[in-house]
Amino acid sequence: MFKYVLEFSKRGYIKYTSHLDLQRIMKRAFRRAGIELQYSRGYNPHPRMSLAQPLSLGYEADAEWLEIETEEPVSAHRFLTELQKNLPEGIQIVRCGEIKEKKSLAASVSGAVYTVCFPVPYYREDFPAITKRYLEQKQIIVQKKQKKSKELREVDIREKIRTMTTEEGCRGKLRIRLELDCGSASNLSPELVIRSFLDFTGLSCRRYEIDVTRNGLILPLDYAIRWM
Repeated sequence: MFKYVLEFSKRGYIKYTSHLDLQRIMKRAFRRAGIELQYSRGYNPHPRMSLAQPLSLGYEADAEWLEIETEEPVSAHRFLTELQKNLPEGIQIVRCGEIKEKKSLAASVSGAVYTVCFPVPYYREDFPAITKRYLEQKQIIVQKKQKKSKELREVDIREKIRTMTTEEGCRGKLRIRLELDCGSASNLSPELVIRSFLDFTGLSCRRYEIDVTRNGLILPLDYAIRWM
């Protein structure tokens, strides 16, 4: 058994592809490229393939991670050429590596970095000072829908925001960079930060006018990946 990670970007209309549909796309691409994945055992075997963390519908991504297990060793050339040509437009394999850890990527990811672009001129307000005041709050209370009950519940998200900075983005618009908890131990959706920041600043933006990109996921420093 050989264990690999594929790092890929996701841009354009493919960002509207769901998590499950993306898995189907990847499975089909491996089959067409002739790369044999290892399958689980039991009555309903499935390929040993998983995305490190689900990406919200409508988000673009610079460096998503797909973890796979194969029956035989696979060269970087096969991943970057044969597999790539069987993927749809908008998905680009950036690099690949061999995982030397028993623990999965999904169980090891602890954080994520995002870029959020607002349709607001950067110099309209002193956004660095506003962001500083936003982070100085002892608590940032938002309403979050519970997965099972679907009820709204007030939660404090302040401790899950690791860093938050502002800068001038494309065409002079406001761009915010976030590092948030992400993973099985602690997780914070950028949507909750966006909503609370809009409420705090009084900015009038429709959600569809705001673009979000996940720039990367964060692993422990000692997690062993040998990039090929």
